[in-house]
Amino acid sequence: MTTPALLPLSGRRIPTLSPGAASFPHHRATLRLSEKFILLLILSAFITLCFGAFFFLPDNSKHKRFDLGLEDVLIPHIEAPKGAKHPGGQVVIHGQGGHDEHRHREEEESLRDKIRVDHERALQEAKEKLRKSRDELRAEIQTEKSKVVEDLKKKKEVPKPLPPVPMPKVVGVNDGDSVEPDVKEKRDKIREMMKHAWDSYRQYGWGHNELKPLAKKGHSTNIFGNSQMGATIVDALDSLYMMGLHDEFKDGQEWIEQNLDFSVNAEVSVFEVNIRFIGGLLAAYYLSGQEVFKVKAVQLAEKLLPAFNTPTGIPWAMVNLKSGVGRNWGWASAGSSILAEFGTLHMEFVHLTYLTGNPAYYQKVMHIRKLLAKMDRPNGLYPNYLNPRTGRWGQHHTSVGGLGDSFYEYLLKAWLMSDKTDTEARKTYDDAIEAIERHLIRKSNGGLTFIGEWKNGHLERKMGHLTCFAGGMFALGADGSPDDKAGHYLQLGAEIAHTCHESYDRTVLKLGPEAFKFDSGLEAVAVRQNEKYYILRPEVIETYWYMWRFTHDPKYRQWGWEAAQAIDKYCRVSGGFSGVKDVYSSNPTYDDVQQSFFLAETLKYLYLLFSSDDLMPLESWVFNTEAHPLPVLHLANLTLPGSQAQR
Repeated sequence: MTTPALLPLSGRRIPTLSPGAASFPHHRATLRLSEKFILLLILSAFITLCFGAFFFLPDNSKHKRFDLGLEDVLIPHIEAPKGAKHPGGQVVIHGQGGHDEHRHREEEESLRDKIRVDHERALQEAKEKLRKSRDELRAEIQTEKSKVVEDLKKKKEVPKPLPPVPMPKVVGVNDGDSVEPDVKEKRDKIREMMKHAWDSYRQYGWGHNELKPLAKKGHSTNIFGNSQMGATIVDALDSLYMMGLHDEFKDGQEWIEQNLDFSVNAEVSVFEVNIRFIGGLLAAYYLSGQEVFKVKAVQLAEKLLPAFNTPTGIPWAMVNLKSGVGRNWGWASAGSSILAEFGTLHMEFVHLTYLTGNPAYYQKVMHIRKLLAKMDRPNGLYPNYLNPRTGRWGQHHTSVGGLGDSFYEYLLKAWLMSDKTDTEARKTYDDAIEAIERHLIRKSNGGLTFIGEWKNGHLERKMGHLTCFAGGMFALGADGSPDDKAGHYLQLGAEIAHTCHESYDRTVLKLGPEAFKFDSGLEAVAVRQNEKYYILRPEVIETYWYMWRFTHDPKYRQWGWEAAQAIDKYCRVSGGFSGVKDVYSSNPTYDDVQQSFFLAETLKYLYLLFSSDDLMPLESWVFNTEAHPLPVLHLANLTLPGSQAQR
């Protein structure tokens, strides 16, 4: 379900009113505002006059006004006259006689003079206002309104300056040119595809979260609430930077500086906003060194923290950025939180603690890890659903695809990002993968290795496109595997890559379906119509890239190039790139959405596939699940706030 697109925060897409009737309501509203302004001035002058007259009455200590004993309230800096009552009812006796009375009269006279002057000035200002023309009054009101807006901006809480921290060593940002002409030509083609996707979004959807490339207008989904937060801009920044598209990067940076505002009344997905926005902003900061990205990332992270206010500390799936109120998806197993969502925060939150000195981020994700470590796991598997109120598992459904995938990925990457010091994360990953191998990984009759889904004690022989990332994960985690199983996991990664390539090769368009089965004589083929679509997903190409980095087998570049050509042939339209609804049809219909992850992940992994290993070396960078690179934190001589000292 999608939500209607709203006008961008920048106001760039606000329609201009035509002359005549369309402008009339605006004119009337201004006139009413002018009349109210004048009436308020006259009313204030009248009140001032009455208040002044109140003091011009004869000075008589026997007057009822003083007997009420209220002068201490009305005029607190004037003492009560001799014999007058205070509010408590006690009579005040003065012993100094006439001298005090004379001083009191002088003070009252001085006060009357001041009131008289203020009264005359107010009347004079009112007369001057009445002499002005309507246009002058309108201009003056507009000036006052602008001044109020500016004052409010100035009064907005100034963000606390972030502590200076050493910048992690940033290497391999601008390298990657290949000496092979044909590889360079393919790399340049990927850059051209990126430029087409960006330029189309820039022209037709600027400021919106995503683009409808056929309708040529902005698009948004419910993961971003009803707000226009420029998701494509934030998601694409690091890809633009890596590809040397620095003018486009600068355009994105300027939009973020001027328009990216998180104080909006919008309910967003904590997971999606973390991996796309916080991940994207942190990566842009580390690549470019521009402080604005770090500042914006921290501002947004502070808005996500209320999502953790649950009885267990397991965060809600969604949070309102303005109110801080959280809730879970209605469809998720009796109000449960989702493993892949609350388990995919560690990388970004560790970097937030590193950059801010605030231990809260690190503590939140470590609390989740400790809670999971204490829980029983059926067959050693992690179910996809956990109730944040009770701390109990929901239905026993386990997947390395949607709902589970990036939880396992972030266990491995937490270890890598810590410079391999977070051995607890590595052990948790190894134990989880061992259970997955035992219960979920099988070979089909045709010899294809696949990862099924565990549902209430039964293995469903179906694999999703999302699950195809696991080939790259197994390869990435091969080094450091227990019992000298590095070769085994590299081979397992290669087998998954082969299976996923088959899911592409067995379609008409040479693009992979959303999910494919391994039974009834059909292998690596989608059966249901609602699983035949391709929405520009990156996971298969991601695995090709990791396998290329670890093996340099040329088939991975060949397979990647096949996918790039198919995307360019069947998904490219004049207004960008669109997903297709049926990869088995020679004449497919478009879904008319250019996903932000197409620019963040799919095109980035293709570009890296045709670049040398000097670009973003894996010894120095770890990619989050949205393909945003974060530097390895060499913590040998550093302790994160709120953590135990690490060796």
